Amino acid sequence: METKKIPLHHLHEKLGGKMVPFAGYWMPVRYSSDIEEHMTVRKAVGVFDVSHMGEFKIEGPAALDLIQRVTSNDASKLVSGQAQYSCLPNDAGGIVDDLIVYKIKDEDYLLVVNASNIEKDWNWIAQHNTAGAVMKNISDEICLFAVQGPNARDVVQQLTTVALSAIPYYHFATGTVAGVPDAIVSNTGYTGAGGFELYVNKAYAEQVWKALFDAGQAEGIKPIGLGARDTLRLEMGFCLYGNDIDDTTSPLEAGLGWITKFTKPFTHAAQLAAQKEAGVTRKLVGFKMIDKGIPRHDYPIIDAAGNALGKVTSGTQSPVLGVGIGLGYVTTPFSKVGSEIFISVRGKALKAVVTKTPFV
Repeated sequence: METKKIPLHHLHEKLGGKMVPFAGYWMPVRYSSDIEEHMTVRKAVGVFDVSHMGEFKIEGPAALDLIQRVTSNDASKLVSGQAQYSCLPNDAGGIVDDLIVYKIKDEDYLLVVNASNIEKDWNWIAQHNTAGAVMKNISDEICLFAVQGPNARDVVQQLTTVALSAIPYYHFATGTVAGVPDAIVSNTGYTGAGGFELYVNKAYAEQVWKALFDAGQAEGIKPIGLGARDTLRLEMGFCLYGNDIDDTTSPLEAGLGWITKFTKPFTHAAQLAAQKEAGVTRKLVGFKMIDKGIPRHDYPIIDAAGNALGKVTSGTQSPVLGVGIGLGYVTTPFSKVGSEIFISVRGKALKAVVTKTPFV
C-alpha cells in the first residue's frame, strides 16, 4: 500500500524534518535532535503535526447508543464540550484501538483514533452500527496540531478569542483560531507538559501553522517530531497502541480499568467483568533502570533467578531523569511498586525497579 502524505508534508521537508513512514503516512520523526525537541516541549513550546490521526463523526439519534456499545468508557456521562479517553474492546478480550470521544452536542460526536487503525476501527464500528447512526470518516479533511509545553497557552491565546484558561483538562471549545472558523481547541495533550490540540480543515492548515510560529517566536516555539513525542508520552506512562496495548492485551491488564465501566453493556463486557473478579495474571507496569542500560521494545523481563516474567513494551532513556525507563507486562506478583525485576539486554541481566507512573 502506498505511504500517504499529510497536507503539510512539503513544509516539514522545508523545515529539515526527517520524513519516515509511520502508520501509513510519511511523518517527521525529528527536525534537530530528539533530546533537544523533548526539552523544548518540557520547558517552552513545540508543535507536533499529527494530521495522520483519524477522525470519525457519529451523529443522529442512535449515535450515543452506538458509542456506548463499542467503547469501554461511559459516554453517557459526557456533557457538550467534554472529551473522554476510551478504548474499543474486541471479542477476544483485547483492544481494537484506544481513542478519544468528543461530545460536540447531543447526537453529535467526534471520535479520534490512531492513524494505523483508521480502516480497522471504521469497519469495527460500522459492523456494530445496527440502529443507523450516521457515520462520516472525515480523517482526510482534518489537520491536527498539538501545541504543547508550558508556554503553549500564551502562544495559542494570541490567535483566538476562545478563553483557553476556561478549558479544563479533557474539555474543548469550538471557535475561530488564526482567522479560521469552526476550529476545535482541545485540552487533551499526550505529553504531560500542558497545551492544546487544534483541529482545523486542511484548507487552512498552512495558515494556522504559520500563525502559530509567528505568535510563538518570543516563546522559543519549534516544530517537534515523532521521536520526542514518544519519549514525552513515555515519561508520563501513557500507552501507545501497537506497543503497550493491542488486540491481545486486556484493558484490565493494561491498567485501563478506570476507562472500563461495567455500568452499561459493551463488547465483551461480561468476560471482562469476570476477569476483573478473578484478577489478572499479568499487569502493565512502569519501571526505572537501576543498572546502566536502555530498555527496548521486546527485551525480556526476568526475575533474579532468570525466570521469564514478561516483555518490555516501550523503553527509552528519559531526557528529564537521565536514566532508562520503560513499560512492560509482568506476572502479577511482580507488579507491585518497588518490586525488583531485571531486563535482559543482549544476554545480560540489568536490574530495574517497578515504579509508579508518571515518571516525571
